Amino acid sequence: MTMYAYKGRNRAGEQIDGLLEAEHAEAVADYLIERNIMPLDIVPHVAKVSVIDQLNDMLRPKRVPLVDLIFFTRQMYTLLKAGVPIIQALQGLRESTPSEVLARVIGEIRDSLDAGDSLSIALNKHREVFSTLYVSLIEVGEASGTLVESFGKLSSYLELERETRSRIKSALRYPMIVVGVIVIAMFVINLFVIPAFAKVFDRFQADLPLPTQILIGVSQFTQHYWYLMILAMIGIVHALRRYVATEQGRMNWDRYKLKIPAIGAVLHRATLGRFALAMSISIRSGVHWRQAMTVVSHAVDNVYVGQLIIRMRDEVERGSTIAHAAMLTGQFPSMVLQMISVGEQTGSLDELLNEVAEYYEREVDYKLKNLSAAIEPLLLAFVGGMVLILALGVFLPMWDLGKAAMAK
Repeated sequence: MTMYAYKGRNRAGEQIDGLLEAEHAEAVADYLIERNIMPLDIVPHVAKVSVIDQLNDMLRPKRVPLVDLIFFTRQMYTLLKAGVPIIQALQGLRESTPSEVLARVIGEIRDSLDAGDSLSIALNKHREVFSTLYVSLIEVGEASGTLVESFGKLSSYLELERETRSRIKSALRYPMIVVGVIVIAMFVINLFVIPAFAKVFDRFQADLPLPTQILIGVSQFTQHYWYLMILAMIGIVHALRRYVATEQGRMNWDRYKLKIPAIGAVLHRATLGRFALAMSISIRSGVHWRQAMTVVSHAVDNVYVGQLIIRMRDEVERGSTIAHAAMLTGQFPSMVLQMISVGEQTGSLDELLNEVAEYYEREVDYKLKNLSAAIEPLLLAFVGGMVLILALGVFLPMWDLGKAAMAK
């Protein structure tokens, strides 16, 4: 994704400029045309900042936690519903928010509004905080006079998103702790336990079986090169993070994590539920289906599924139904496809998609409740394999030494 600087004119003849992150300049042009802005100039954006500004930018935090974004959205909904002007509402939120990053962003949004920008354009300048879905719904709310309702829908959507993420993290915490403890235990065994047994075996000059020789070899390597092992682990993690940061790497990782045993099914259902809910909110808010699919492809937080949604959009543009396009992706079960088809035929697609989102929410909840039971056999097999290796490597020669001593 590249950051582009654009200039254009709206229907009133006013000049509009801003920044937009997109795959190519044509995508920026499509984005502007869909918003009735005639593009005049679209060029890659090159930030020119001083060394001091670069250092300050590196040191200060950039991300706004989801809980702070929910606070901002919920408070905006409450204040605007009470009739508070937008500028005054932003000023109050800037002074009351506990997040330094969010306070800075709110201040810049307020300055943009003072300069004559609309709220959606002001939010779009902070794409690291406000997603494409967020900006699009605010833009529709401004155009239709339903800005308060847009903030209310976004607040509910973000709260559900936080709850889903929290449940998934809680379910994964137990297996992560178990794996971490096992790794630490293996280091302790290799550094302290196996060397003690190795001294005993050397004293008796016993013929060691292959499993024991392997264990002693690994232990000696760990003792002498433990720092290299730690550096290698750090290097591997860093290389993987750099790879995932690339476009192809992110695509491959997002595709692979949906296939992880036990966990992948939960992530898959959560992603599809996010798609259904975001589509339902977008269509209900008056966003055109083409723009809605483009926006939702970024909102699902999975590049692989996002590309499938873009293929759905292209298929529908060629004359296919949304249900048929969804079937071609191979991601949706037949029941969900039937619900989408009924929604298209009856003109209540937003309601049926909302029911699909609720269906996936129940599925995620069920899978999360049974996740521990699904992971426990895998952890048990892993722990059992490690214990078996240690038993064969340590107790086989001890058994041979015991039999030799009894024979004497």
